[in-house]
Amino acid sequence: MAFKTIAFTCSLIFAISAFGYLYWYQPVSGNITQKTNTAFLEKKTKDKAEISVRIKQKAGQAKEYISDHGFDAVHCFLLDMRIASGKNRFFVYNLEKDSVEIAGLVSHGGGSENGSDGLIFSNTPNSYCTSLGKYKIGNGYYGNFGLAYKLYGLEPSNSKAYDRFIVLHAYDCVPDKEVYPFRICLSQGCPTVSGSFLTRLTDYIAESRVPIMMWIYD
Repeated sequence: MAFKTIAFTCSLIFAISAFGYLYWYQPVSGNITQKTNTAFLEKKTKDKAEISVRIKQKAGQAKEYISDHGFDAVHCFLLDMRIASGKNRFFVYNLEKDSVEIAGLVSHGGGSENGSDGLIFSNTPNSYCTSLGKYKIGNGYYGNFGLAYKLYGLEPSNSKAYDRFIVLHAYDCVPDKEVYPFRICLSQGCPTVSGSFLTRLTDYIAESRVPIMMWIYD
């Protein structure tokens, strides 16, 4: 009888201890999770705000350049290489409405990766690097990747783009939607997009009576 009493008492003490642990410590775990989620959302909001600021700044500078050099005054293409490749970073910007109309994924050159989060950029032939700077989008043609558009570098940082065969084209390895935190495939220096996104870009290029300016920046 004494043994049963001791066993019952031990069971009761264990149950009370377990209840106390769950009651007191579970809310702490919940608070940590809530704080973590809040910090993540705050960082995401901050990142979007910084991207938006950079787009607005580049668009403002693009307006002046476009006006002086006779490019399409309604739309320009802005590519922000500071954004991870798994996120949309190819923006079609409406200069009249001062807003982004569409956005999509775009690859960077394999030579631009150096084992860190940042990218390196080069104008050197056979470097397979992305070249920063403003480009004129030239005529379309059909090559190894189907429809592609010739690109003419307009600055010292991308002056060899045409000779390097840097073109705007599509490739199957580029998804239609964001895949972050994963990365997308690499190119040999070309700004490469998905087939469906290139179709949408083609509409803009075809409708414009003058060349559209594309700007790759970091």
